[in-house]
Amino acid sequence: MSSHQEVYEPCDDSFALVDALLADRNNLLEHHPSLCMEIGCGSGYVITSLALILGQEGYGVNYIATDINPHAVEVTRKTMVAHGVGVELVVTDIAAGLEERLAGLVDVMVVNPPYVPTPEDEVGVEGITSSWAGGENGRSVIDKILPVADRLLSEKGWLYMVTLTANNPSEICQQMRKKGYGSKIVVQRSTEEESLHIIKFWRDFDIEKDEPNQSASGFIGSLLTHIPLFSLWRGTNSDNKC
Repeated sequence: MSSHQEVYEPCDDSFALVDALLADRNNLLEHHPSLCMEIGCGSGYVITSLALILGQEGYGVNYIATDINPHAVEVTRKTMVAHGVGVELVVTDIAAGLEERLAGLVDVMVVNPPYVPTPEDEVGVEGITSSWAGGENGRSVIDKILPVADRLLSEKGWLYMVTLTANNPSEICQQMRKKGYGSKIVVQRSTEEESLHIIKFWRDFDIEKDEPNQSASGFIGSLLTHIPLFSLWRGTNSDNKC
């Protein structure tokens, strides 16, 4: 895999996201996606892994990946070429300039967003900092991505997103529920520094939009019931950035 000093290398969050895709592999194969997209592709590890997971069964799938960091886009290109995967790469903020063309077309979206709580002035800066700086509660970029995902996902579209406990994942799920999305935690992982939740969202046409919310504790409890026991992991890595 290619690398660059200004590009975020795969770490616990990247590995957890790919493990979530692996755990959901059979569903992904039965899903028969036509277009898969990664927002914030970094090293290209996740989008390349998704392509390899789909394998020959995913013949004919189109891949597109974006990143605000031009170095990340170049590293992703090299990573995917090395694995024989074709991809359209765009240097842009989230999906700016692509929303009209891709509206309602994305069947699988993967996102490892900048989720670390930081000062707001670190959000979106040039270089590697933009890959983790999430602003207040780590939600500044996440809250911009969610409405974009809603516009781009197809009727059968799935979104897999990395969140941190500090991001208040139950609130994120309730926010998406108001837009008509079901959700479940596919993988949960904890280290001494953070607890990660990989959440899968899908359009649930049985949900009435803007219906009354249940309590946050009850909601996250219902999500946790979906976590397979084998997905739990505890590490002792003391370096947040790996």
